[in-house]
Amino acid sequence: MKIIVLCGGLSTERDVSLVSGSKVFEALKDRGHKVIILDVFMGYRGEVTADIFDRDIDWFGEIPEFDASDGRELPGKSRKLDISEVKALREVRRSGEFFGQNVLELCRLSDIVFMALHGDCGENGKIQAAFDLCGIKYTGTDSLSSALAMDKALSKHIFFANGIRTPEYHVLRDENEDYEPEFPCVVKVNSGGSSVGVYIVKTMEEYKSALKGAFSYEKKVLVEKYIQGREFTDCVIEGMALPVVEIAPKSGFYDYKNKYEAGATVETCPADIPKELTERIQEAAVKAFNALEIKTYARMDFIVNGEGEVYCLEANTLPGMTPTSLIPQEAAAIGKSFGDLCEWIIDISLQKHEIYRYL
Repeated sequence: MKIIVLCGGLSTERDVSLVSGSKVFEALKDRGHKVIILDVFMGYRGEVTADIFDRDIDWFGEIPEFDASDGRELPGKSRKLDISEVKALREVRRSGEFFGQNVLELCRLSDIVFMALHGDCGENGKIQAAFDLCGIKYTGTDSLSSALAMDKALSKHIFFANGIRTPEYHVLRDENEDYEPEFPCVVKVNSGGSSVGVYIVKTMEEYKSALKGAFSYEKKVLVEKYIQGREFTDCVIEGMALPVVEIAPKSGFYDYKNKYEAGATVETCPADIPKELTERIQEAAVKAFNALEIKTYARMDFIVNGEGEVYCLEANTLPGMTPTSLIPQEAAAIGKSFGDLCEWIIDISLQKHEIYRYL
């Protein structure tokens, strides 16, 4: 099968996306597929021909973080660039639209695009909508459910309407809005991922600082009731809940550092909890999945308080595929390797496109 692994972009999660993409690329290559890894923003500068999947091209050399003249060990040895540096690099090549040079042309030649993007345009439905208009098949859910899941306020509105417990919240669109929260509370960006722009605050001074930080990412911010409890996550694939994972950070909460630094958290899969609680978390995961009309797969995050009440925090329609990510752990718990998981996602995504292509 001819597969494009699409990663990178301009999200705050760009570096995570590059690691996810490189892991997926290697796994699919090992399975015998013809695979190209492509930065959605930087694109490919060479000539696009019908036989490009058969040509010997250093695809990692097209991605600046992996572009090293002294040789490189891939994946995982990339250098990190600031988003402004990435933008400046492409200005030399091509300005204008979000898609990099030859991205759409290459994607049209593939059998499917494996979406290894995280955050912003990768998860908010815009790329999915563009691909739908171009007749390009891709992994994951469609543009509408991507947009709903990415917008935390809209997601929570839908959760409330469908009887899914979620923390109460208030939406701010101005850093100086006259709103007095109850402490402790959680300040978070409305459309972020990987816990970027998320702050647990206990005082007014911390609150003001958190607002400044959150509004530096985007202009819609949530102030959410803080739920003290244990953290869990559960992936739903084809409407089936996988084993539940409990997440216990060694310090602080499950933020960006704890998510992607090896050894920063204790992750137990399957979670060592009573069967009854496992079933309630899985039931809530499937219910949230269906309420947002997600197709193929997604990961749902939860907090369970001291009374055993299950709160759904958010849905992630393109969960991480890094060595420390959660969905590979859940797949392993049911006997599926990382390569199995990648091909499973591809298979169900191709089925989705066959079902919905005439709708």
